[in-house]
Amino acid sequence: MIKIYQYADMNPEEIFNRKVEQNDEVEAIVAGIIDRVRKEGDAALTDYAWQFDHCRLDALEVSDEEIQAAFERTDKEFIKTLEMAAQNIRAFHSRQIRKNFMINDQEGVVLGQRVMPIEKVGLYVPGGTASYPSTVLMDAIPAQLAGVKQIIMVSPPDKEGKIADPILAAAKVAGVNRIFKVGGAQAVAALAYGTQSVPKVDKIVGPGNIFVATAKRRVFGVVDIDMIAGPSEILVLADGSCNPAYVAADMLSQAEHDKLASAVLVTDSMELAQAVQAQLEIQIPKLARAEIARTSIENNGKIIVSDSMSQAISISNLIAPEHLEVCVDDPFACLNAITNAGSVFLGKNVPEALGDYFAGPNHTLPTSGTARFSSPLSVDDFVKKSSFIYYTKEALGKVQDRVVDFAMREGLQGHANSVAIRFREEE
Repeated sequence: MIKIYQYADMNPEEIFNRKVEQNDEVEAIVAGIIDRVRKEGDAALTDYAWQFDHCRLDALEVSDEEIQAAFERTDKEFIKTLEMAAQNIRAFHSRQIRKNFMINDQEGVVLGQRVMPIEKVGLYVPGGTASYPSTVLMDAIPAQLAGVKQIIMVSPPDKEGKIADPILAAAKVAGVNRIFKVGGAQAVAALAYGTQSVPKVDKIVGPGNIFVATAKRRVFGVVDIDMIAGPSEILVLADGSCNPAYVAADMLSQAEHDKLASAVLVTDSMELAQAVQAQLEIQIPKLARAEIARTSIENNGKIIVSDSMSQAISISNLIAPEHLEVCVDDPFACLNAITNAGSVFLGKNVPEALGDYFAGPNHTLPTSGTARFSSPLSVDDFVKKSSFIYYTKEALGKVQDRVVDFAMREGLQGHANSVAIRFREEE
């Protein structure tokens, strides 16, 4: 049963139980996998497919014919849902597109910034026993809007050596360029270093298990990555007028993800806290993933009772959750006070699942308290920026003394000389 706490009686360790610790055994396994993929390329990938996915692969890349066949096999109503979700995601993320700018408000001086797409991006999509076509849409569409030329997707195959039809259908809807039947740390290594079949990319995005997350951290610097994602989280802010059944259902929508997932309720009502506690006991046994949800709720879940909704918001900002539901009558009155959250769901009729699949904002979000300083996946993650500077000699002459003085104060005579030499009379 989930525990109920009075905030005034809690210590910091009880509030923050989202520790992400390094696993030395996983680190060693991942290091070995990366090293082998670098040395052996495709041969290592096909061997790992047999070792981890229990399938024999004749080819690593998914053919156009396989993609089209999967698309045709996918339920037509679900194709419509994918297309509607893609439209919403595209409409939201299109507002994030940045433009170049140029400044020319001083005579002889031109300054500016260019915004350019990353050339090649790798998308990691979990697969095997699970199927997450929503991840394909959320990762590929912002990349496409940014102008990325090559979007390369990897996903682990099933025992028959196939990627699930809904994932391939989503890839077709989202405009993915190439798809490979590779998962785990070996997929991350292949994208980072390239193999005979898998192209080397410039950035890797997408969620995965601890092996995938560890591999992403290890290859960072060789390529860029989006983030190191921890277990999924939800925090529900709710006042006493909320329906406890709704609140419990929303908490379980994340608890069923993973035994390490975290579901938290913060409320100013002890009556609601106890009602939600009871509702969780009613609803958990009805879930197909009841064992996972039970472990998550009992080990990582909590209900915190605050003195007021204002204090409840402060608690939420301390936790900085991945998903934050604001279940009050006037959620917009709370919005400006919320400073740390990956994605905010406003009102009593906005379950987190709406954002996971359909509404439009991205569902690849910062976890483990990193919403204090990082943001959801966006078009910005798929571009790079370069500044430029132009001065005429006359314009440089107007500021040369200040630049030279600045350089000398830092003890960098060579810097100073590179400016001054342009204005010395020829001997």
